Amino acid sequence: MATPELIKNATRRIAEIKKKNDVVVVVSAMGHTTDGLLELAHKITNEPKARELDMLLTAGERISVALFSMGLEKLNLKAVSFTGSQVGIITDTRHTDARILEIRGERIKKALSDNKIPVVCGFQGVSPEKEITTLGRGGSDTTAVALGADLVAERCIIYTDVDGVYTEDPNRFKGVKKIDKISYAEMLELSSRGAQVLHPRASNIAARFNIPVEVRNSFNNKPGTLITHIGGIEKPRPTAITHSENLYLVTLVQVPRKPTYLSQIVTELTNAGIHLKFFFHGISDAKQFDLSFITPLNERRQARTILNKVAKKLKINLIKESLEICSVSVIGTGIGSENRILAEIFNTLSKVKTHIDAVTTSELSINIFLKKKYLNKAIDSLLDKFHLRK
Repeated sequence: MATPELIKNATRRIAEIKKKNDVVVVVSAMGHTTDGLLELAHKITNEPKARELDMLLTAGERISVALFSMGLEKLNLKAVSFTGSQVGIITDTRHTDARILEIRGERIKKALSDNKIPVVCGFQGVSPEKEITTLGRGGSDTTAVALGADLVAERCIIYTDVDGVYTEDPNRFKGVKKIDKISYAEMLELSSRGAQVLHPRASNIAARFNIPVEVRNSFNNKPGTLITHIGGIEKPRPTAITHSENLYLVTLVQVPRKPTYLSQIVTELTNAGIHLKFFFHGISDAKQFDLSFITPLNERRQARTILNKVAKKLKINLIKESLEICSVSVIGTGIGSENRILAEIFNTLSKVKTHIDAVTTSELSINIFLKKKYLNKAIDSLLDKFHLRK
């Protein structure tokens, strides 16, 4: 959607699909439009109100749907563009990061019955109070899968700039394999841990409503990756690796060891919507301890503001912060309970002299926190160890 020519290319692809199937199109803003609008906002004020940001940012998708519909009409196809509110995407009141409550899709269904192609703005909706809302970055994926669930679609196709889901980022790590089919649970874990191919909320909706999702390349006709239900496997094994460099580490130094302090600090952060990726408070019996949190980097300013207030209230004198933290996540059904795999990860990383700062595990993942300087060699060694390259 970055240029008029790419929009025309996308409309031709939709025209081919329309020959065999009814189709609903969800589009995002053109190129870097959203970033440009954010930049404009911050040239006016350093702290734009969330409501006004939603009013501003939804303009990008409105441009896209109008142009896309014009492109389809140029191909002699009947099309009609809609905003999120016009097709009844009802959300909660959380501006810039709203959640979909329901979809009242009568206008889409009417357009389909009239043999028209509905072209819908991704990323946006409207609250019960008739306030325009946005779904957060990656929200167009969420819109598409949610509409697929509401319409009981045969399949939801996400067109992007890669051929599908890979065992790591193909633009960064050579020789990684494309995954032909992946389970809903594994895709959700990949998305949540840093993979950029599909938004975590879209993965979650697809899993809940059993909507097959295919990730395909906009620029060729190669088969993509199908995200669907996959039955049990005989032996747990890593399916893919992902990473995140957009993390923020903040440490409160010498926190008095009082029973209510940890609860107060965590409550303040979570009530403000801060996503805690990890926290550690030490296990010694000393009267004071260091309390560390890892959050998404884009929540740094808000987290720091809250912790400054808490530190002053609790008489904590020092806060340390670092942007040098990152995570590497090994994903696969059942691997978190497979001791052999955890041991292999530790042995592999020790051979390339990678220091591990912290580890968490779940049934679907083993997540390692380490300094950014170790990231590339850690991932390269794990890709080779688990045969995730061609």
